[in-house]
Amino acid sequence: MVTLDVPSKHHRRSIRLKDYDYTQPGAYFVTICTHRWVTMFGDIINGKIRLTTMGLVVEEEWQRTARMRPYVKLDEFVIMPNHVHGIVMIMDGRDVLQYVPTDAQGKFRSPSFGLGAIIRGFKSAATRRINRLRGAFGQPVWQRNYFEHIIRDDDALNRIREYIHHNPQSWQLDKYNPVANDPDKFDVYWGHAQ
Repeated sequence: MVTLDVPSKHHRRSIRLKDYDYTQPGAYFVTICTHRWVTMFGDIINGKIRLTTMGLVVEEEWQRTARMRPYVKLDEFVIMPNHVHGIVMIMDGRDVLQYVPTDAQGKFRSPSFGLGAIIRGFKSAATRRINRLRGAFGQPVWQRNYFEHIIRDDDALNRIREYIHHNPQSWQLDKYNPVANDPDKFDVYWGHAQ
C-alpha cells in the first residue's frame, strides 16, 4: 500500500496580507469562486450574463450584505457563471471611504466587522438558499477561501471597476472559464502579464 504524504494538506498558507487589519475602513476587490469552478450562476450570451435562479440568489444575497451591515457599501460587482467579482467598501462610521496603507498600525476592531466576516456571511446565506433550491443540503457551493486585493487609490479603484464591468465580455479568455479559448491571453488583455 502506498501512502501519500501531504504535509501542506492541513497547514494551508494564508493568502491574506500578513499583519494587515481587514476590519479597517477601505476598499477591497474580491473574487469568490464556486467549488471546483462549477458553472451554476448563468451563461454568457453576447457578452452579457444571463443569470440562473441560483445566480439570482447570489445577486440578492450580495445586495443584502450592505443592507444588513450599515458600515458596508457595495460598489461595482458582476456575477459570472462560476465566480463573483465585487468591490466591498468598509466605511469609517461617517460614510467616508478612506484608502488604506498596508503599514497601518491602528487600533484593531472585532473580526466580526472585517472583510472575512462580510464574505463569510454572504457565502453562508447564498449557500443555504442555493442548496435548498437544488435539494443538496450540506454540499459546498463555494471554494473554501476567496481572493482579495486592497484598493489603495482612485486610479486603482477605477481600473478595477472597468475590469469588473467588462468581465462578461472577456469570458472566452477568462482563466475561470472551463472552456476558455485561450486563458493565457486573459491576463495580457487586462495588463496583468507577468
